[in-house]
Amino acid sequence: MTDTALSTGLDDAQLHDVEAAVHAIADRARTASRRIARATRARKDEALRAIAAALLEHEPRILAANAQDVERGRGNGTSKAMLDRLSLTPARIQGLADALENLASQPDPVGTVVRGQTLPNGLRLRQINVPMGVVAAIYEARPNVTVDIAGLALKSGNAVILRGGSAAASTNEALVEILRDALDSVGLPADAIQTIDAYGREGANVLMRARGRVDVLIPRGGRELIQTVVQNSAVPVIETGEGNVHIYIDESASEDMAVEILLNAKTQRPSVCNTVETLLVHSHSTVLPAVARALRDAGVRLHVDGRVAALLPPGEDVSAATDEDWGTEYMDLDLAVAMVDTLDEALEHIRTWSTGHTEAILTNDLRNAEKFIAEIDSAAVIVNASTRFTDGGEFGLGAEVGISTQKLHARGPMGLGELTTTKWIVQGEGQTRA
Repeated sequence: MTDTALSTGLDDAQLHDVEAAVHAIADRARTASRRIARATRARKDEALRAIAAALLEHEPRILAANAQDVERGRGNGTSKAMLDRLSLTPARIQGLADALENLASQPDPVGTVVRGQTLPNGLRLRQINVPMGVVAAIYEARPNVTVDIAGLALKSGNAVILRGGSAAASTNEALVEILRDALDSVGLPADAIQTIDAYGREGANVLMRARGRVDVLIPRGGRELIQTVVQNSAVPVIETGEGNVHIYIDESASEDMAVEILLNAKTQRPSVCNTVETLLVHSHSTVLPAVARALRDAGVRLHVDGRVAALLPPGEDVSAATDEDWGTEYMDLDLAVAMVDTLDEALEHIRTWSTGHTEAILTNDLRNAEKFIAEIDSAAVIVNASTRFTDGGEFGLGAEVGISTQKLHARGPMGLGELTTTKWIVQGEGQTRA
């Protein structure tokens, strides 16, 4: 069961108290959102830079709180992948501060004209980007998300309500206090950043039911958490999906490129959603032994089909792949490997098992690259590069809210623009409709 679950064990009086508290938070967020929506770019950028400076100033406090969460996680048997996501280091805190500085340098999406025209009757129309209002996020064991989403919400003129889960409770408590103080220091309402972590699972359930108080809800985490939110939320949801990511090595791909990209895509940070989980290799390719050797030397455990196993050196320590492997997002140093005879066979495998996140092809055949691009229906399609590039920062969006695998409103890495909606401005001089 995830930390976001429908059963809580509270009695009716306790449930009523939690509902009242979460609704009060949402109402304060609504009030704060109106001020943030009117804030100038200069004021919002000042706040972002104040938050970045505060993170570095309070680094010892953040690391101490995070150490408590990590130690508690180890004691609870938390997986290595989740501990990696939970952990903050001086380098990661510096990265969060750098992302906020980068966000401050990004254009303000609020007020951008999407389209416009003057009608024959003289009415002047403009469709412009405006903030969503109150954005909520439910996530687990990812304290970096606390900073990323708060920064993106601020820059795009929104207030944010955070539910970061019990695994990162100490870290998130410290971070939210630091973020709120930084907002207050530049004259913006601290209530633009709030948390409901104190209200546990029922707080998350109330948040999911707070349609009208919350404008959009974004879940980030494993499949179980995401599906719990999608299936039970009355608030509109932008779904961020799990990453069952594939790389297909075409018969024309070079050995050096294949080895370098596979090592980066699997081992740089295996616990994140843009890490490759399944490798497909063309039967005429000669790179498999070198790729397998490099991955093995890097500590990767291979789950292979029979044809791949037959081509590996005798005694190679591999596991026989099953359908469960093709559908698994390992988030660890594990990789499923299959052999295919054609590009079409690779495409069919990906269609069957993909979560719509990221797929890549390694090839020197332009026609195969173009066919792969045209026929893969995922949020990101990559040719001759690591899947680790599917990321808001790498795409030049600054930080990211998450990577959406749905098709409505937002798809792929979600940056500032995806936290805005639009409204029409109609200006006339007394026109009436005939």
